[in-house]
Amino acid sequence: MQIFTTSNAYMATRRRRPAHKNNWLSMGLIVKLFLFATVLVGAWVLYLDITVRQKFDGKKWAVPARVYAQALNIYQGLSLSADELEHELKALGYRFVSHAQAPGQVSKSGHQYQIFTRGFAFWDKTEQPSYYRVAIEENQVSELAGADNLSLRLEPQEIGSIYPSHGEDRIIVPLEQVPPLLGETLIAVEDKHFARHHGISLKGIARAVVANLKAGGLVQGGSTITQQLVKNFYLSHERSLWRKIQEAVMSLLLERHYTKADILEAYINEVYLGQSGPRAIHGFGLGAQHYFNRPLKRLQIHQIALLVSSVKGASYYNPWRHPKRAKQRRDLVLRLMADSQLITATQLNQAIRQPLGVSDFPHKQQGDYPAFLDLVKRQLQRDYRPEDLQSEGLRIFTTLSPSVQRYTEHAIKGNLQGLNQRAASDIQAAAVVTAVGSGEVLAVVGDRNPRFSGFNRALDAERQVGSLVKPFVYLTAFMQPQHYQLSSVVPLAQNKIAKHRYSMTVMPYSAI
Repeated sequence: MQIFTTSNAYMATRRRRPAHKNNWLSMGLIVKLFLFATVLVGAWVLYLDITVRQKFDGKKWAVPARVYAQALNIYQGLSLSADELEHELKALGYRFVSHAQAPGQVSKSGHQYQIFTRGFAFWDKTEQPSYYRVAIEENQVSELAGADNLSLRLEPQEIGSIYPSHGEDRIIVPLEQVPPLLGETLIAVEDKHFARHHGISLKGIARAVVANLKAGGLVQGGSTITQQLVKNFYLSHERSLWRKIQEAVMSLLLERHYTKADILEAYINEVYLGQSGPRAIHGFGLGAQHYFNRPLKRLQIHQIALLVSSVKGASYYNPWRHPKRAKQRRDLVLRLMADSQLITATQLNQAIRQPLGVSDFPHKQQGDYPAFLDLVKRQLQRDYRPEDLQSEGLRIFTTLSPSVQRYTEHAIKGNLQGLNQRAASDIQAAAVVTAVGSGEVLAVVGDRNPRFSGFNRALDAERQVGSLVKPFVYLTAFMQPQHYQLSSVVPLAQNKIAKHRYSMTVMPYSAI
């Protein structure tokens, strides 16, 4: 019995020892897993840190090249009708008022026009906003008075852009050129604690959670300006917990490496503010042009409020499609501006009474001259790389004359209407207009529909030379005086060929 008892005790001891060792093994495994996870998290944070700095320190945005038409240069004695001048001013977005007192305004009294130009940075010099008086009589400029009494050069029309593949467009504005009221309003509306937090705001998150619980749905977000910038600048708009974690970590890293001024400037140039066809409007610089057709620094209080209100939802608060909704949001922003003591009560009342004041040309297409732009792009591709044209913010000044282009299109339309009445099928058309002497291309039409951006008949259609070859034929004949003279008679068979060729080119429009 004693032996049996000792054996049982021995066996019990052996059974207890492996359990003790297993505990130590489990603890060791946990420690190893913790260390491994720490290394992984550290590597992930390091990767995010490198990503944040590389893009923010490098070239942040791909800025498209902008293509401009020929600027209208007005001088005394210029052949210019009142209709032509008014058409040019309206195309540039000038507003006709009773008395021109600010850039971008024009007033008319009889045959006189008072024009307050916006100014423009041309290739040769920068024109400052100036006041001019122009008189037009009998389709001629009879008087010009202003800052430069010799000539008035209006800013050129932007006729197109060469965009990056993602279609984003923006006008980069340094922070020192941003109206202080815009930056202060943006902070008051989007992130009151912007100056105090380090990328994320726990108070903002808690406040948003409470508001959403009370409303029973998502009515308020807790994202800071830094988080919004990270989401738009680095991440996708996917709604997931993993994306929010990345957003929070990258926001902390961004605040660690850069100043509040750097972050606010990037946000002002990055934020999405609307859509114009395939072109995405980003940044307040382009937003001011898109909505009000004026530079950012010349916006009034109610216009600043409308731009800031678009940050919450550019499509939902679209002032052209949803004017009532946009005004309600704008007025709310104005009240927040007053609550934050950014504007006075008097300014608030005056601003609320203002209409939205958006441009009359909300959907002006920059593809109005596809055939001419096709010619421009072909020439540029010989000298520039595609990535330079799509990202370097080049400004391209061309010889396109909007008035000549307009007359050419009207001429084609008028002629086609008469020809189509006698023709069994649709007749196509194309035209190229050049300046006498210089040979500059003033207008190009590549299709009966001037806005068609497909096959460019002006550049790519193959036609018989027709009568264009006659001078060379005649010259060749005159170089052989022993065979041909001015009185030489051409045989009938050859004459039929020449007549046939001529009949193919006498019609300016061919069915292609």
